[in-house]
Amino acid sequence: MRKLKIGVVGAGSTYTPELIDGFIKRQKEMAVKEFALMDINEERLKIVGGLTKRMCAQFTNPPEVIFTTNLDEAVTDADYIVTQFRVGGFAARAKDEKIPLGYDIIGQETTGPGGFTKALRTIPEALKVAKSMELLAPKAWLINFTNPSGIVTEAISKYSSVKVVGLCNAPITHRNRIAEVMEVTPDEIYIDSFGLNHLGWIRGIDINGEDKTQEFFKKIMDSPRIDYMLGYKFNRKYIKALNLLPTGYLQYYYYNREVLKKLQSLERTRAQIIMDIDKELLLQYSDPNLKVKPVGIEKRGGAWYSEAAVALINSIENNKKEIHIVNVRNNGAIAGIDDDAIVEVPVVVGSAILKPLVVGKIPDSVAGLIKHVKAYESLTVKAGAERLKDVAFMALVNHPFITSIDEAEKMFEELLAANKDYIHLT
Repeated sequence: MRKLKIGVVGAGSTYTPELIDGFIKRQKEMAVKEFALMDINEERLKIVGGLTKRMCAQFTNPPEVIFTTNLDEAVTDADYIVTQFRVGGFAARAKDEKIPLGYDIIGQETTGPGGFTKALRTIPEALKVAKSMELLAPKAWLINFTNPSGIVTEAISKYSSVKVVGLCNAPITHRNRIAEVMEVTPDEIYIDSFGLNHLGWIRGIDINGEDKTQEFFKKIMDSPRIDYMLGYKFNRKYIKALNLLPTGYLQYYYYNREVLKKLQSLERTRAQIIMDIDKELLLQYSDPNLKVKPVGIEKRGGAWYSEAAVALINSIENNKKEIHIVNVRNNGAIAGIDDDAIVEVPVVVGSAILKPLVVGKIPDSVAGLIKHVKAYESLTVKAGAERLKDVAFMALVNHPFITSIDEAEKMFEELLAANKDYIHLT
């Protein structure tokens, strides 16, 4: 078993203890010699890094933990780099969520104008990580958890030679909730799903090799458990006609007006709520007596992040060839989507293999939306990577939330002005 260096970019995030906890639980399968924690915020890094050091006492052979504000130091000779950074912090996210609401458009962290702006802030910094890896850790894998995960992963994939996989905790959340309904362990379940990051549908559920899709549908269709599982009350008649299970983020498309009204009625955005949770967590992390992942971290969101991230790394490191639902190059998996576009599908993951399983032709009932959003995403990637203002405007206009080009132009300029410290387009 080789000894690994794990670099974490954005290690001041309150998610970091989740990640460390995942490695602690899998220490018999992977040996970590060093966690290189990198963040530009030294105060947060000191707090989160301090807890990381205390947590590492749970390892049989505790790894070295280093703190650094230097990207190259974290990257040099790393075996895996995990990206989980947030350009502009929660203050920028709050603007992403609030500004679009003034134009009667949903403001959300990962999709629509909010996700678009976050992508433009993030892509140049993600490419800096990739370029550092090309020079200082060319054999390393980049595990991207930074949102919007699909767009950021596509930028890295198209504009660097780095081995990259995009990760989201939503698929593993779906698997675990389906396991609850079917009264089996998550490891017994295989989910056949397809789509893009935060734009996916489940079309099949196998348990121990047997197709249990219809049995699952019968169990939940007339039960409130389906609303808990999906995070929204989707129309039952439509789900039956669709014969697919929509995942939670589709509420922003299928119930755009209803969600918009709800968001406009709230006194605070999600970012403002998370800021308070984040402060509480940092206070907990500062306690020198805290030596384990705190229970309160669940309030932050990102359930099962450590399980998803570390299981993925384990599958690569030990050539397990397990199936993970992750963000990778399409390479023919979904018919009608460019090979170099990033999609979120089941993928066979091993030390030298990232093989997306063939989805084939997707139903007409959802194909239009997938292609529409993918066009927006790919334009956003080009705009962010090449810093092109005209392409950025075209990308925004191509998002399904946009219904007026003139209103979109006003919002576009306001979003750029609010992000003048982070977004530089020509």
